[in-house]
Parts: sequence; C-alpha cells; structure tokens
Amino acid sequence: MKRFIMTGGIIALLAVALGAFGAHALEDVLTKNDYVDVWETGVTYQMSHGIGLILIGILMSKNLLGDVKILRWAGNLLVVGTLLFSGSLYVLSLSGIKVLGAITPIGGVCFLAGWLLVIIAAKKFAK
Repeated sequence: MKRFIMTGGIIALLAVALGAFGAHALEDVLTKNDYVDVWETGVTYQMSHGIGLILIGILMSKNLLGDVKILRWAGNLLVVGTLLFSGSLYVLSLSGIKVLGAITPIGGVCFLAGWLLVIIAAKKFAK
C-alpha cells in the first residue's frame, strides 16, 4: 500500500526530472538522433503509471476493492512495466541501439496485465 504510493511518487518525480532533462540537457543529442519523440513517450508512460501506482496504493490502503493480493500483483506489474518500457526507450534514445526497442513491448505487456488485474479486482469486488 504505502510502498506503491511512495514508488508511484518517485516514478512521477523522476518522470518530471527526465522530461526536463530531455528537453534541456539532451536536446541536441535527441534531435540529432531523431529520438525526441521516443524520449517523450517514455516520460509520458512513466508519469501515467506513476500516478496509477499511487491510485493502486490508495485503493489498497482504503481496502476499496477488497482483494489486496490482486492489486499487489497489479502494482508490481506496473513497476516492472515502467522499468522495461520507459527504461528501454530512454536507453534507445541515448544509444541509438535499435535492438533495445524489442524490450519495450515486454514492458507494454506488463502494463496491460497490471491494468487487467485492476479490472479483475474491481469486478470481483462489485456486488
């Protein structure tokens, strides 16, 4: 519960920092390699899933969906998804190593699975 709220906050904080870093400190590097959009996609997904983690933590702490175990799995999948999805996009943007793009969809699948578990938890709780 508290862990997901804190992790979500850290992920969101880093998304803001990485967004600013990409826009200012890496502007020349990213535009030279045409990876500005790739970097921004990583930041966008990182921020949205950071917020998602905070919401999952709140749902767990208030026991709003009953099944904390499913939500714990959902939160863990969002963390792993963020590391794989956004992380691979950041490294791809900086290195230009295109094979790293093969990791990105694995993170996307983690996102999908995490959100599916949130839906399942809500469905199980609905009366």
